[in-house]
Amino acid sequence: MSVIVNDDGFKSDDWTLGFAPSNEAANDVLALDVTPDTNPATLTKKLRTAKIIRIDFPNFADGRGFTIARQIRLAGYTGRLRAKGHIISDQYAMARRCGFDEIEISNKLAERQPEEEWLFRSNWQAHDYQARLRGAL
Repeated sequence: MSVIVNDDGFKSDDWTLGFAPSNEAANDVLALDVTPDTNPATLTKKLRTAKIIRIDFPNFADGRGFTIARQIRLAGYTGRLRAKGHIISDQYAMARRCGFDEIEISNKLAERQPEEEWLFRSNWQAHDYQARLRGAL
């Protein structure tokens, strides 16, 4: 089992239709699983029908998923975007700014980093360093 994290805290997963690996999925796929070595340009046709895209983070030091998420959003994808794997609560604000809607973490990680730690970072829009530099805050 896993835990879904969003700006409201922990919740259970409501997506029940499964995911297709992006390198095996047809262009009319509803749910994609994307590995960190995927070239986002290869996903263009699949973005039209995908309701949810889940990008894997094999370890918390691997930031390629952040880049993929940003490129998918810049390509016009407006569906649900989920990070999965080794994201820590300190990375939550960055994940949201890159375009992720939610994070899927293991129960074990949820025990080590409880909901309060994630909620502490859920005001990610209020702490934008670029806005501070421009004097907007």
